[in-house]
Amino acid sequence: MDDDARPAARLTVLSGPSGVGKDSVIELIRARSPWIKLSVSATTRKMRDYETNGEHYHFVSRPDFQRLIDGGQLLEWAEFAGNLYGTPRAQVDAWIAQGWPVLLKIDLQGARQVRASMPDAQLVFLAPPSVEELKRRLIGRGTDDEETIRRRLAHADEELAAEKEFDRTVVNDFVERAADELVGLLGSSFLTPAQAPEH
Repeated sequence: MDDDARPAARLTVLSGPSGVGKDSVIELIRARSPWIKLSVSATTRKMRDYETNGEHYHFVSRPDFQRLIDGGQLLEWAEFAGNLYGTPRAQVDAWIAQGWPVLLKIDLQGARQVRASMPDAQLVFLAPPSVEELKRRLIGRGTDDEETIRRRLAHADEELAAEKEFDRTVVNDFVERAADELVGLLGSSFLTPAQAPEH
């Protein structure tokens, strides 16, 4: 395929309800398609023992995070459980300028912010095979009390209702098939295996 026929590199946002399997799909893409760049979020929370700075998150102080906000350097950000999380714009812009497709996994609130700050981004909704299956997964964890389960189910209903805001929907009935479909949306024609970046 010549360069004129290749799709333009862009940011693809993956979002969907809790329990739908976003992490499983991302991990499979990481293993199978190393040419897809995975955006790394910045956070003010403490680094855990198993984590590596720059791989799991960019760990920054709260004042440094505030400077990113004030300087317009984040595509999106939110506060969760007393910590700040956000997506640095510079790395995403650099990868896209170099012609790499970029994948970002964030929640519904973050996806809406990206839509406002980068309108040409592709928003993909990862959906469960059925509402019943999603609720079975959320209830079946066996570690939560009834009130926590009730909140999770209510939140899932809200997230499922937002599907129409997204450009495409991928159903996670089988994680391998869902990952392959998402890679296709990211632009599987970008590279032959020989062109894939070295690690």
